[in-house]
Amino acid sequence: MAKDWWLYHGSGPGEDRRARLEAGSPPPWRDFTGIPDPGYEPPGCEGPAWERTWRRGVGYVPDEAEKDVVNTALYLRRPLLVTGKPGVGKSTLAAGIATDLGLGPVLHWPITSRTVLRDGLYLYDAIGRLQEAGLEQLRTPVAHPAGAAGAPGAAAVPPPPDPAADPAGAPAAVPAAPSISRYLRLGPLGTALLPQDRPRVLLVDEIDKSDIDLPGDLLTVFEDGGFQIPELARLAQEDPTVAIGTDDDPEAGVRITQGHVQCRYFPVVVLTSNGERDFPPAFLRRCVRLHLEPPGPEKLARIVRRRLGVDIEAGEEYQELVQSFLDRGEDGDLATDQLLNAIQLRLAGAWSAPGDRDRFLATVMQHLTGPTA
Repeated sequence: MAKDWWLYHGSGPGEDRRARLEAGSPPPWRDFTGIPDPGYEPPGCEGPAWERTWRRGVGYVPDEAEKDVVNTALYLRRPLLVTGKPGVGKSTLAAGIATDLGLGPVLHWPITSRTVLRDGLYLYDAIGRLQEAGLEQLRTPVAHPAGAAGAPGAAAVPPPPDPAADPAGAPAAVPAAPSISRYLRLGPLGTALLPQDRPRVLLVDEIDKSDIDLPGDLLTVFEDGGFQIPELARLAQEDPTVAIGTDDDPEAGVRITQGHVQCRYFPVVVLTSNGERDFPPAFLRRCVRLHLEPPGPEKLARIVRRRLGVDIEAGEEYQELVQSFLDRGEDGDLATDQLLNAIQLRLAGAWSAPGDRDRFLATVMQHLTGPTA
């Protein structure tokens, strides 16, 4: 049964719960002051990006304990650090939250060992801008003095031109450098931190694969709810407001003033970890932590029912597949979608011969870890 204080239910879209989320009062230390750009409209619940989020999130089945922790993060406006073995649904949880509360497409930031903080905040094509500036100079004709005399190759030095007397003699104008806005775009984290009246959902996937410095670098951004783009801050006197693209849409043209991005509503940040490393206490203190255990028989039955519309109790064959999945999971890690693949194949009539059973299980339920992985 849903609890009265819950915003996230995991049962489907709820306009009233989203309205409560938007109108809710944050803790005083998590109240941010960003002013939305009236000309920018973030993606809503439509279009291909939302369709991908919805398809992934609508089948997510959370436990009551998961709902308690997710709602705690929503109320405190803190990042949610989700740990667990591969395949338990850590990444899918982000899509489940976005789908349940109608928060638009999930912003995805995949992490590798080479990822740095700026990759998530913004992208700047400095080389492209320099190349464009060079091309502009080549396109501009150079004025040569007429009537040069002397030996071949020698140029006479003309007197300084008088623009008042001869406007045609005025020096050629230096071509303006191309606008920096064409070469800047917000990354997924930067887009999530744009000031908006409702939060975006950001999935920071596999943060345990990052360089050792990244969790620490994120602390200031998570605390301040904003960041600065130095390339824009340096130009603030000449051009205080610049419109740049977002991770959703390079042509969005959201206006950034004085090079600073400050959120209004802290985004729903879901950080996933497979437990490949530990995190510093300062980072953990700023996160709400959730550990996902592999699903048991009851939860598996609910997942299969929601994803595939199959009632496990109605077919002995499907019950056997679930039990085989659980048994094989004792020898090495398996992902829930491997069970879904097995049931989908059986629904299509594949591997139906009695003698195919062992080969079928070995094909669709290969261990992710363990001696046979």
